[in-house]
Amino acid sequence: MNHQEFEDLVEVAHALADAARGPVLKHFRSDELTADNKLSGGFDPVTIADRESEAAMRAVLAKLRPQDGILGEEDERAEGTSGLTWVLDPIDGTRAFISGAPVFGVLIAVHDGTRPILGVIDQPHIGERFIGALGGEAPGSDLLRGDTGRSLHTRSRVLSEATLLSTFPEVGEEQDRLGFEAVRDRVKLTRYGLDCYGYALVAMGQADLVIEAGLHAYDIQAPKAVIEAAGGVVTNWRGGSCDDGGQVLAAGSKALHAEVLRLLEPFAQ
Repeated sequence: MNHQEFEDLVEVAHALADAARGPVLKHFRSDELTADNKLSGGFDPVTIADRESEAAMRAVLAKLRPQDGILGEEDERAEGTSGLTWVLDPIDGTRAFISGAPVFGVLIAVHDGTRPILGVIDQPHIGERFIGALGGEAPGSDLLRGDTGRSLHTRSRVLSEATLLSTFPEVGEEQDRLGFEAVRDRVKLTRYGLDCYGYALVAMGQADLVIEAGLHAYDIQAPKAVIEAAGGVVTNWRGGSCDDGGQVLAAGSKALHAEVLRLLEPFAQ
C-alpha cells in the first residue's frame, strides 16, 4: 500500500466517525432513550444509537469502499475482495452511554489480514478524536479536537508509580480477576469505568496500563492501533496477538509491559 492509498483510508475513517456522530449525539442523554438487553442471564445493553451509528458507517463504506470487508458489533459480517476489513464498534461503552457518562466512544479500525493498521477512538460529546496510523510511512498517533491537534506519546513509568485502568472491577472470570488483582495490588492508582476512553488516556500519556478480559475484536483493534502508534504495547496476557479479543494488556512502554506480563502469564487463558 503506497502513501496515497493509506491517506485515502484515513480520509474514509474520518468520514465514518463523522457519520456516526450524528445518531450518537441525537440520542445521548435523551429522555426517550431505552436499551434492549442482548444477554440472557446478564446485562449487555444495545440502543437505537448503536444500531443507527453502525448503519451510518456501513452506508459510507458501501459508497466509498465497497471492496472492503466489514466486521461490526450490531450487524452481520460482510466479506470483501480487497484484503482489508473495517472493524466497527458503533458505541463502545453502551452502559456509560445510557448512564449519560461521556467515556464511551465510536471505534473504527482497518485490519489488513495481519494486524490493525489504522485505528480511531472518537468521543462525539466532548469532540475528541484519537487516531493511530501504523500502515503509513511512519507510525503516529494524534488527538484532534475541533480545528486543533497534537501528537500523542505514551509515557514510561515503573509499576509502583503506574496508573491502571479497567472497565469493570469484576474484570472477567475468576482466573481473570486473580490476574488483574496481582497487578492492581502493585500499582499506585487504579480507576474503573472508562471503557475505550481508558485506552485513549494511555495513548495520551495520562495513564499507564489497561487490563481487561472477555473482549471482542471490535472492542480492541482500534485502541490497539492508537496506543501502538503512540509508542505503547498491546497484547494478550501471553504476549501474543489480541486482535480477536479475549484477555488484553495495554501498556505505555515495553519495560512496563514486560513486567506486568510476568504477573499475568500464570493466569493467561
